[in-house]
Amino acid sequence: MSGDERGEQMATDLATPPVPRAKVTMLRAFEINISGSSLIVPQGAQRLVAFLALRDRPQLRTTVATSLWMDTTEDRAAANLRTALWKLADMRDLLIHSLGSYLTLAPGVEVDFSRLLTRVKTLIDGDGDINDFDTSTGDLAGDLLPDWDEDWLLFERERLRQLRIHALEALSRRLCAAGRYAAAVDAGLSAVTAEPLRESAQRVLIEVHLAEGNVSEARRQFELYRAVLWDNLALLPSASLCSLVGVMGASKPGEV
Repeated sequence: MSGDERGEQMATDLATPPVPRAKVTMLRAFEINISGSSLIVPQGAQRLVAFLALRDRPQLRTTVATSLWMDTTEDRAAANLRTALWKLADMRDLLIHSLGSYLTLAPGVEVDFSRLLTRVKTLIDGDGDINDFDTSTGDLAGDLLPDWDEDWLLFERERLRQLRIHALEALSRRLCAAGRYAAAVDAGLSAVTAEPLRESAQRVLIEVHLAEGNVSEARRQFELYRAVLWDNLALLPSASLCSLVGVMGASKPGEV
């Protein structure tokens, strides 16, 4: 390419405005971000974008409408869907792609939920080495739209909760195997905080304490778990967990 051609190309590039980048946030709270600026849209439009962001394939318009507006007639639900699309105004084509009778999230829209699922599955599968980003537990602690009360969210919310805890347990084990005990304890504590009654999460944390040589911390964590399990479910830890910390047989809190 000659100097003149390069100059013409640069002029063309400068004259062409950059395509806005759209991001949808659904962990902890909902937000639509366009080129770094938050987009304020009505609740119906928010629910539409969130619904499509959780689906990995195009959805029939009738399915979208009846899922989002279950408490009304099919005609009214279809009208509500048209209104939600209209209220997205100029941002509609940037966020939503229409394929005849189907709707899907527009190509290139970044979704934090999808990004987290990818990371979670990588941690669980144990692929590759652990980098500094993988040791962070911050995004593994966020719930999916916790302030929303929607039936169509229940499955994905529970799915994410289960995957997050499995990922935290896997992360703790991998960090422990690498000798990174402080980070492993942090991941284990995050798993226990997410579900205190889950024995596999408690086991991971106890195993890290033992690997680090902190027998007293391991025993302390076991006693905390035994107490909370008994108080909430009147159950005792498994025999294998008792054996791990040197307790001979399961017994009630306070008993030897």
